[in-house]
Amino acid sequence: MGSKTLQMLIVPLASMLLLLGSTSAQLSVGYYSKTCPNAEDIVRKEMIQILAKAPSLAAPFLRMHFHDCFVRGCDGSVLLDSTSGTKAEKDAKPNLTLRGFGSVERVKAKLEKACPNSVSCADVLALMARDSVWLSKGPTWPVWLGRKDGRISIANETKQLPPPKANLTQLIQMFGVKGLDLKDLVVLSGAHTIGTSHCSSISDRLYNFTGLDNLSDVDPFLERQYLDKLRSKCSPTDNTTLIEMDPGSFKTFDTSYYKLVANRRSAFHSDWALLTDSFTRAYVLKHANGFESEFFQDFSESMIKMGNVEVLTGSQGEIRKKCSVVN
Repeated sequence: MGSKTLQMLIVPLASMLLLLGSTSAQLSVGYYSKTCPNAEDIVRKEMIQILAKAPSLAAPFLRMHFHDCFVRGCDGSVLLDSTSGTKAEKDAKPNLTLRGFGSVERVKAKLEKACPNSVSCADVLALMARDSVWLSKGPTWPVWLGRKDGRISIANETKQLPPPKANLTQLIQMFGVKGLDLKDLVVLSGAHTIGTSHCSSISDRLYNFTGLDNLSDVDPFLERQYLDKLRSKCSPTDNTTLIEMDPGSFKTFDTSYYKLVANRRSAFHSDWALLTDSFTRAYVLKHANGFESEFFQDFSESMIKMGNVEVLTGSQGEIRKKCSVVN
C-alpha cells in the first residue's frame, strides 16, 4: 500500500470543519474509536478482497453512496428492500442498474460479528465508497461517521437523482437543494472517470435526440468518431450492453474524464452540459490538462460535503442489523 502514498491526499481538519453544517454536528472522525475501534480496518480489508475479485464494483459502490445521499440524505435508505406495501428506492428505475448490495451485506456482517449493533449501514456505505476510490488509485479522505440508518425508502423519491439527460440548469437545482454548489457539481461529476453505463442511458444521444426517431437525429455535441464508436456498440433498443465511461481508463480514478468532456467524447448529456457554464467549463478545461493533485483534493472535500447531506444522528434513526431490512 505504500506505493499509493501520493494518491492518499488527506483533507486538513480545519477545512473539514468548515465543510460540515449543523445537521452533521454529531458526526466525527473516529466516531467508533470506543464502540468498534477496528471498524475502518475491517471495511478496508473486506474491500481489498472484494475488489481484487471484482474490480468493476468500485464505481457501483461510489454510485450507490451518491444515490443514497441524494434521496433522504445519507441514511442507507437505498439499501432497503421493498415490502408488501411499499416499493423501495432500489427498485425504482434509476436504481435498477445498481450493483453490489450483496457485498454491502458481507461487510456489514463482518462488522456485526466484531461489534454487534454498533456500525450503521449508512456509515458502511460511506466507507466502502471512500475505499473504492482509493483502491482505484484515487485519493482517500477521513470519513465523518455516526450516521444512523433511516427506516423509510420510497421509490418515487428517486426523482431527486440527477438523470444522465439533465442540462446544467437542472443539475444546479438538484445539487443546490442538497447544499452542494457549482464546484461540487463539476468535481463530483469527475467520479465518471471509473465505471460503466448501459447503452439505454445514452441511446437518445445516438438515435433520437430531438424526438424525430431516425438515424440522423443525433446529439450534435457528440464528437463524430466517438458517436460512430458508440453506435457500433449500442443499437436503438439495447438495454444490456455496457460501455466504459472513461474508455481505456475506466478502472483508474484520474483526470482523464475531463479530457473526454473537453473533447466532446463523454457518454452522458449531463457530462457535456459542464461545458455550458463559464465556471464549470474552466474547471473541465484545466483538469483536462492534468492538475491531478488539485482534483484529488477537491474531490475529497466534495465527498466529505456530500457524505454529510441530511444525515440522521442520535435518536433520529437506528443501526440496522441487516442493511436490507429495518430492525
